[in-house]
Amino acid sequence: MRAALLFLWLITLTPFAHAADWLGWRKVGDATLTWGPFTVYTSQLRTPEGRYTGKMKDQALIITYARDIDSEDLVEATRDQWRAQGVLQQEPQSEAWLQMLASLWPDVGPGAQLAFVLNDKQGQFWYRAPAASGTFRPLGPPQSQAFSTRFLGIWLDPRTQYPELRQQLIGGQQ
Repeated sequence: MRAALLFLWLITLTPFAHAADWLGWRKVGDATLTWGPFTVYTSQLRTPEGRYTGKMKDQALIITYARDIDSEDLVEATRDQWRAQGVLQQEPQSEAWLQMLASLWPDVGPGAQLAFVLNDKQGQFWYRAPAASGTFRPLGPPQSQAFSTRFLGIWLDPRTQYPELRQQLIGGQQ
């Protein structure tokens, strides 16, 4: 009985242990997205070594929202970025991915954080509510390498619609 309780306790804590790992990674860069005079969000890229070394290397993109945004609007913004980068035309799974995001993402408000962590070529979403006591919780299952590449590409691909933000996030590297 004790072994079963210990096993359940370890399973419960495992996602939070993984969160602690990437939270300790070093900052590569940060950027702020504005719309007119309004800040939409600030973002930060972290890696284990503190430098951007490629799109499929371990990295964490952390977005801290400054405004109320419905989850539907977050999904539509993702759709718009993927359309601009040609992902919707090139990737047959893109509509299924957008549906998955619609079922996964919460509405966000000022101070809420969404993170996407790529570790060993698998991505994982994490969320921290504005009033949370510092704890990120995982959202959904780990994501495929294909999804992870396309999602992080919104900010990190050279074809991003926000090249200045990309440069800031990757530490000014080309």
